Amino acid sequence: MSDLKCPDVSPDDVLAIVLGGGQGTRLFPLTKNRAKPAVPLAGKYRLVDIPISNCINAGIKRIYLLTQFNSASLHRHISQSYKFDHFTRGFVEILAAEQTLTNRSWYQGTADAVRKNLPHFLNNGFQYALILSGDQLYRMDFRKMLAQHLMTGAELTIATLRVPEERAPAFGIMQIDESLRINNFVEKPQDPEVIRSLKIPEPLYDRLKLPREGGTILASMGIYLFSKEALLDLLNNAMTDFGKHIIPKAINVKKVYAFIFDGYWEDVGTIRSFFDANIDLVSELPKFNFFDMTAPIFSRPRFLPASKVNGAELDHVIISDGSIINYARLSYCVIGLRSRIERGSFLSRTIVFGSDFYESEESIRQSLAEGKPKIGIGSGTRIENAIIDKNARIGDNCIITPMGKPDNMDHPMFYIRDGIVIIPKNGVVPHGTII
Repeated sequence: MSDLKCPDVSPDDVLAIVLGGGQGTRLFPLTKNRAKPAVPLAGKYRLVDIPISNCINAGIKRIYLLTQFNSASLHRHISQSYKFDHFTRGFVEILAAEQTLTNRSWYQGTADAVRKNLPHFLNNGFQYALILSGDQLYRMDFRKMLAQHLMTGAELTIATLRVPEERAPAFGIMQIDESLRINNFVEKPQDPEVIRSLKIPEPLYDRLKLPREGGTILASMGIYLFSKEALLDLLNNAMTDFGKHIIPKAINVKKVYAFIFDGYWEDVGTIRSFFDANIDLVSELPKFNFFDMTAPIFSRPRFLPASKVNGAELDHVIISDGSIINYARLSYCVIGLRSRIERGSFLSRTIVFGSDFYESEESIRQSLAEGKPKIGIGSGTRIENAIIDKNARIGDNCIITPMGKPDNMDHPMFYIRDGIVIIPKNGVVPHGTII
């Protein structure tokens, strides 16, 4: 079913709505000063570049991004990244939570966020609404999903992923018939008996041409394609969340079908999943391939100089533009824009977000006079299993490691989440500090 082609598919009829999320507490402290979709990814991208690029590659160029927390850096990134010419209807526009004469509350959930922005959406002539999440790493051709939506006569199509039984408690689980119509939905089932009862029936593997390897449970990816009338009808109430409220109701009253996605997909909404997904990118055959130019990932062009590596030893490392690495050793690291790593340092399984700017010589002299390190990683410093946020100042001869510490803790200088040390944005680690 996923290979269906439909000559009547028109991406121009689709309006994409990217849910930017709330406070992003699962990604704190990376979301301390920025919206979740603005969190850096893979050295030079932002999380929001993934859903937007998937839309653009599918010809969907009318995209709204809903957010309400720490929106400044997200606004800056979107305005400097996505510009369509004057002769298309394309746009990428941020809709932040706003007070009106009839509503003075924040978004109460995913469905509530869409409901409150319906007046904006209805100003566009669309037939289908594609609801996307802002914290997932995947590459999907939405045209195939739209084609199946039309061929099945669906009012709502939900993108699904096969997962093993042990992962089922983390997802909304779908049960389908041989036509791919969803006849049951359980949000995050915990009972093993219930999970087993939701397994894909054995005869469907052959009928749907599903490979035998992989998961046996269909999990919702949080990607929804609504026909316009169905969306308006399902939102004509006070329900606040798609997964908890709208989807279970829709299965009973609408024609709801599953689109089975068979590629790589990862929810990067926690520190551990975010860290693991980034570190996997440096492997020789990463699960997600940024080098696939058949469907490129777009981002802001920065026109930075090429990076310089002066006598460094590198083992499975991504180095972004404008960086300087001096006689250091790096193993399984992602190095962000404008990073500077000094002589004798050793970084292992570390993500460095880099810097928003280059320090001037005068600024460096002033910092040194105040006993404060310059931006970057100082000399003789060892860092492992860590995320170094933007503009951080790590001094000389420091040690940063989660070894011997709790999996989660807060400190004035750093945080530990899921066993990963995080130096926050603009953080300062003085010379000789041991963490």
